[in-house]
Amino acid sequence: MPMTTIVDSRTAATAARWPVPEERRTVSVLFVDIVGSTGLVERLDPEDVRDLQRAYFGTVAGVLRRWNGVVEKYVGDAVMALFGAHGSDGFDAYRAVRAGLEIQDALDRRVPAGTRLRVRVGVATGEAVVDLATTRDGAHGTASGAVITTAARLQENAPPGGVVICAATHRSTAGLVEQRPLAAMAVAGKTQPLDVWRVTGVARPAPARHHGPLVGRRRELAAAGDEIVRAVRDRQPRWISLVGPGGSGRSRLLHELARAVSTVNGRPVRWFVAQCPPYPEGELAPLADMVRAFAGVRDADPAATVRRRLATALGGLLPPARRGAAAHALADFVAAPRDAGAAGRGAEVWREVLLALAAGQPVVVAVDDLDRAAPTLSRFLHRLFAAASERQLPLAVVATHGPGWADLLPGAGGRRRRVPLPALGAVDTGRLLRHLLDRAGRPAALAAKLLPLVGGNPAVARAYVRALGEGTAPAEVPDAVRRMVDARLDRLDGDQRAVLMAGAAHGAGLRADTVERLLGWAPGQAEPTLRALVAAGLLRRTGPGGYAVADPTVARVARHRLPRALRAEFARRTRLTPQPAAVGVEPRPSSVPASACPGIADRTGLAPHPDIAPRPRIAGRPVAGLHAGVCLPADASAARGTAARPSASRPAQPGSGSLPPPAGVGRTADRTLALASLDPQRTAGTVRSATSHPDDGPPVFSPPRAESHRAGLPPIGPHHRAPRAESHRAGLPPTGPYHRRGAPAKGRSSARARTPGLGDTGAAAEGLPALAAA
Repeated sequence: MPMTTIVDSRTAATAARWPVPEERRTVSVLFVDIVGSTGLVERLDPEDVRDLQRAYFGTVAGVLRRWNGVVEKYVGDAVMALFGAHGSDGFDAYRAVRAGLEIQDALDRRVPAGTRLRVRVGVATGEAVVDLATTRDGAHGTASGAVITTAARLQENAPPGGVVICAATHRSTAGLVEQRPLAAMAVAGKTQPLDVWRVTGVARPAPARHHGPLVGRRRELAAAGDEIVRAVRDRQPRWISLVGPGGSGRSRLLHELARAVSTVNGRPVRWFVAQCPPYPEGELAPLADMVRAFAGVRDADPAATVRRRLATALGGLLPPARRGAAAHALADFVAAPRDAGAAGRGAEVWREVLLALAAGQPVVVAVDDLDRAAPTLSRFLHRLFAAASERQLPLAVVATHGPGWADLLPGAGGRRRRVPLPALGAVDTGRLLRHLLDRAGRPAALAAKLLPLVGGNPAVARAYVRALGEGTAPAEVPDAVRRMVDARLDRLDGDQRAVLMAGAAHGAGLRADTVERLLGWAPGQAEPTLRALVAAGLLRRTGPGGYAVADPTVARVARHRLPRALRAEFARRTRLTPQPAAVGVEPRPSSVPASACPGIADRTGLAPHPDIAPRPRIAGRPVAGLHAGVCLPADASAARGTAARPSASRPAQPGSGSLPPPAGVGRTADRTLALASLDPQRTAGTVRSATSHPDDGPPVFSPPRAESHRAGLPPIGPHHRAPRAESHRAGLPPTGPYHRRGAPAKGRSSARARTPGLGDTGAAAEGLPALAAA
């Protein structure tokens, strides 16, 4: 039987297509295994075992492919699959559960070698590190994490023929599948028993329940209502699209629209509303829900009752000769929406019924989340709209969908209206948060903390408030919000996603050249991607050439998806990114090897940093010194640890063996060089131009204290006295021009008592190696 196969290689093509080869992702893991396989194999002939294996693995693999699962490995009779490993649509757990149910059904229908197979299925959802390169290349994707072990244990303890899920999967699929709780499961290696549920089937989508006032959508509601009124008044059908990202309130606006436009000029409006669940049972299943609502039938009603009620509802709409056949066609459609033949015949009859209804009264046909539906449903609406336009009927079509979905409607002309739903403003978001917090019994003061996290999205606001009620801290991203952000990130191409994740790790002040150094790209490669992310609303401009992640929640999710090695490498490259040189400083390429951390580029998959540590030149003189520490002028590096050079303002002492420095290069220039070489990214401060005043001397850096502190360096500068405790905690020798080893006797000149070193930089010669290591 197939055994475990782990592919641990990355092709060059994939690395070029995906700059960040590994991610921490929330995935759903499915384990399926045969019940009693050992005894089964003992009873069968080897050839029958072979046929059984082929039928079993072929059936399982086919179902997993249909639900976009990736087979991670085969272990004996067990199959492990990942959902959401190479791309998330926000419904990874739902797809995994649906795949488990379909595997059970498929094996029940298929009896290979005359033997009925019984299998157990376990589905767990959690975080794992996923090798994106292998999963994208079609090989067995390698994933690591405790969620894999949990899925295996759920499968081992599942009843034969059952699908058992964990608590995280239960939360992700609530309302989408029918499930009932089981007794808590004790699992080896887990300190606490696991709460588990058994999935029994797919739930029928129920209309969403909306509470509280409508906040911040009055203008959009009025615009959509006016279009419906015009369709009824002018007897010219109109198509209204409510467009916004997930969670922006499209369903709520549709609900309020149906309430607001219940009559037009005293004439009642007949509304038919259908929801498109993710991966519906049949391409035209939402239409079957409309038919059920039209006739007032339920799923449990017998077929005879359904036909009788349909025939009654069709009275007066269709000729008597057509009524019986139409009722049978609609009844078959309601009973089996997955049957392509029955669905096609039922859809034709239902379009005829809608047109007959519109001839007598205004009709609105609304479909929520049309971008989830199959193209067949869009074609049905297009044909309905065209027929109503030809007959000049008072009919309107209302569809809700995301901004990235384009529904081409030929022949609509000026009778199509797109109503966008932008993010709520700060005032409306605050009102919504206070209302939600009041309903949840939480202090209204929490609205100020949640406001920057919500981003003007009503669904995100509800998720954060609900998470507070469950004991989750505001700093944590709720599962529902993370799923939305994951799906949004995975709709980006590889370069865009890598740039966004690098920007989230870097923080504010992101520039194109910074991105190129972080990802090892060629100059000019990052700017088009940055502009595309701004157009998508994921980045915002912070000034000339500067960018930042627009949504703090998106930044947190994107940053968390980076493995620790990648985050550390990005942080290292951020610190080593050179800044524009000061006046008189001429950078030249470094002779240091491309990576100061051996092996880090191999582990992260990133290209080597193109400019790790440029070696500066001052007044044309090359600089020698340490790679990441304080650099010395080339002619002075050999004198480390010897007597300090005399100040430029004092002549050389007789017999000292030291010559005065060249004009313009003194203790101040040494300080400039030392600061510039410590960390160009963090120690960049204000620079006084040499031409500002003839007596000002050479350029001088005045680094701000906070920057030195954030860079992990001791406080520096001629007027910054570092307390001894700070230097002691950093593991560095006492520093600063007024903090000297071996305090001189009273009355002695500070220049005579100065510790040999770099003068006013505050770094003693003996402390150079420790400072470089820090």
